[in-house]
Amino acid sequence: MASPLFFLLLTFFLAGTASSLTCTTQKLTDARNRLYSNCADLPVLGSFLHWTHDPANASLAVAFVAAPPSPGGWISWGINPTATGMAGAQVLAAFMNDGAVAVKTFDLKSYSSIVPGKLSFDVWDVRGEAVGGVMRIFATVKVSEKGESVNHVWQVGPSVTAGRLDKHDFNPPNLNSKGMLSFNGGQGTQVSLVDPITKKKNIHGILNAVSWGVLFPLGVIIARYMRTFPSADPAWFYLHVSCQVSAYVIGVAGWGTGMKLGSDSEGIQYSVHRNIGITLFCLATLQIFALFLRPVKDHKYRYIWNIYHHSVGYSIVIMGIINIFRGFSMLNPDKKWKSTYSIVLIALGVVALFLEVITWIVVLKRKSKKSTTKTYDGYDNGENRQQPFNV
Repeated sequence: MASPLFFLLLTFFLAGTASSLTCTTQKLTDARNRLYSNCADLPVLGSFLHWTHDPANASLAVAFVAAPPSPGGWISWGINPTATGMAGAQVLAAFMNDGAVAVKTFDLKSYSSIVPGKLSFDVWDVRGEAVGGVMRIFATVKVSEKGESVNHVWQVGPSVTAGRLDKHDFNPPNLNSKGMLSFNGGQGTQVSLVDPITKKKNIHGILNAVSWGVLFPLGVIIARYMRTFPSADPAWFYLHVSCQVSAYVIGVAGWGTGMKLGSDSEGIQYSVHRNIGITLFCLATLQIFALFLRPVKDHKYRYIWNIYHHSVGYSIVIMGIINIFRGFSMLNPDKKWKSTYSIVLIALGVVALFLEVITWIVVLKRKSKKSTTKTYDGYDNGENRQQPFNV
């Protein structure tokens, strides 16, 4: 029986081998049993690409290597002739089927149409293999005779259901798995760390965090606690309005970028996040217009307006914070962003709690002072009414 030490050493050996795996350590050959001319360690998803360009027949022989995130998962590589993302890409995908690696072609007309289909260019010598949990796709594709590079994409997914690829994750590595592939290998593979879609998502997140998550709560704090002090009137009102109007303008910009992202990302839907965002926009718009219908202080319906205004305002704050954290979970940014916003939110909460205590102390003192102050009613010691002086 093998000793535990043997298994421990074997584990360290395999771990060291996996960590040292690079494209140069992989000796892969094309359909003609020739080593590929170029290779690259792709920057995300632990993937590798080998390729050889043959200008004589305008072809590109490739070998894509990646490990699916789970044993029943899939890998894919493709070329996008018209854009830089997944939509419009011509893709080869590999997955296990009845104990063998199946390779199918996909014409990704949109994110919602992920079904096998013929590619827009010729492809031959297609095969796949699996070795030690890693899959490989081999193929030769037709490219432009005058072209020197192509936009390529790659991806990995967790599972396959009835021959259909299940959705992959939407983490930054999955969203950034694209780049430019130079035929001669001189430029290698170039991948932007922040693609245009991710940049728009970041802008969307920052705008909404500042508006719904900071300025709106700050405006509520100003209105609730500053008006307790008579000396702050009417300054608190103008500060409150300025804060809320600024939050609304920034929030509308964030809402607009979100709607644009939704229209540009067909097939990718975050229904709850989207619906909360639309509700926030509607309620905030209602609040702004309700300002013009605000009754004067002594109007008999003023208390009804106050109930409405406060209820809608607190609802906006609560839903805004919830939606911001939903956005964090979807965008999955660096932890520092979520931590920073959490610290800001906690700071606002601490300030609000402190001011709440101060406000109650002031209010209770005022009530106590009123109850102990007796108004002179014209009686002497409460018994005999004092007569006016005769002049």
